[in-house]
Amino acid sequence: MNCGKKQPGGQLYIVSGPSGSGKTTLCQKLLQEMPDLRFSVSFTTRSPRNNETEGVDYFFVSREQFRDMRERQAFLECAEVYGNWYGTSAEEVQKVLDGGLDVLLDIDTQGARQVRERVPEVISILIFPPSFEVLRSRLESRRQDSAEAILRRLQVARSELQCFPSYDFIIVNDEIRRAQEDLAAIVRGCRCRAAWRGAQARSILTGFAEMGADA
Repeated sequence: MNCGKKQPGGQLYIVSGPSGSGKTTLCQKLLQEMPDLRFSVSFTTRSPRNNETEGVDYFFVSREQFRDMRERQAFLECAEVYGNWYGTSAEEVQKVLDGGLDVLLDIDTQGARQVRERVPEVISILIFPPSFEVLRSRLESRRQDSAEAILRRLQVARSELQCFPSYDFIIVNDEIRRAQEDLAAIVRGCRCRAAWRGAQARSILTGFAEMGADA
């Protein structure tokens, strides 16, 4: 699989972060700001939440369907999180990259590690909460989990955040607007690299070939 091939616009991005870090909100805002960036919709075995839409937030499948896809090696990455499976379609990601567009993956640290092994050129970003206390307060204010479930999420968060040395960038989400600007700046900066602007640079240079000797 050649997900990381160097072509303008064909960059793969990973955004990871523990539950409550705000990564999903940041990804949504980035996609609104950058229409040429495509979000990769994951497959999952968990049930949809009240505000989630099939094919927009996730593709909801049975455990049998997911297992069949995994056996066919249909996933770029897949991982079990809180008893449910999540996976990214390798075919769909490749199709978008082949079309010259950037792709954004919102995946956990397990999945990110798998993608880095297959696509070394991927750009990875880890979202940090400003503190343990803030993360705990965010999880409690959602009123979606029991005290035991929140404790488990905090334990997983510590494990995920300890993976920060393997990521290219870290964003501390202490204020959503500033974090959003940091995330957009990373994408814009990557798009300005010589390796990705090479085609445009060569096109501009063709005009200089027509210069006269005395120019």
